[in-house]
Amino acid sequence: MASSIIDLSQAARLHADRFQNITLHSLERGVLLLTIDRPKVLNALNSVTLLEIEQALDCVIHDENARVLLVTGGGEKAFVAGADIEEMSGFSSMQGKEFSRKGMQVFRKFERLQVPVIALVNGYALGGGCELAMSCDFILASDSAQFGQPEVSLGLTPGFGGTQRLTRLVGRAMAMELLVSGRTISAEEAMRIGLVNHVYPQAQLFGEAMALVSKISRQSSSAVRLTKELVQRGQDLDLHNACANESDLFGLSFSTRDCQEGIGAFLAHRKPAFKGE
Repeated sequence: MASSIIDLSQAARLHADRFQNITLHSLERGVLLLTIDRPKVLNALNSVTLLEIEQALDCVIHDENARVLLVTGGGEKAFVAGADIEEMSGFSSMQGKEFSRKGMQVFRKFERLQVPVIALVNGYALGGGCELAMSCDFILASDSAQFGQPEVSLGLTPGFGGTQRLTRLVGRAMAMELLVSGRTISAEEAMRIGLVNHVYPQAQLFGEAMALVSKISRQSSSAVRLTKELVQRGQDLDLHNACANESDLFGLSFSTRDCQEGIGAFLAHRKPAFKGE
């Protein structure tokens, strides 16, 4: 993985100098890597970390060259093992509610980013970590990854969207079983139930992710962004209105330079050379 910050916007560099618990790197043109980097506490999410993630996402929003965002955890054991229980131990009811609202706000930003967001789960993804992974567009996992929502064992409910996103991803019955039992599942089971897209050996996870990113980056950036918008907006609409929205953006795509290039390349029997909008 990259060890320095390059080719980021001025805003990104400004915030990056202040980050304590995360890093934001540019791996190659348009591909950004956000790492939750608190390995001593298995990358647990506290208030400061949530704030820094939000600032990093603002950097991505303002980076005109961004094409894909990868999200992973620092160290070898965890993606994110959950919210920071030590910090939460002193919360009042109101403080707990505000902590939940902040997490919801930050995780919603992953979904609202115009570019695809891919979680690379390299270890424990429990509680808030599983919720963070689910707020990404899809998940690639190592064969040592583990997923779960164990909040009930602490006398808590999930607080960062776990009851809602898990249900939408794996169905009501399976989500209920995992939520009320607090059971942890392997990466293979997570793939079987539809939570994870692909599982790879730990040593191959990053390379496989970059191979997929390369495929995405070769496509029309405007079409990719519009497609993500359709998927995200459509989840909250009935089928009729969601399909009407698709017609609108399908029509809009014909006005882009990428569409002209893509159709022209097809008719000329050559590969398209997309430059984006």
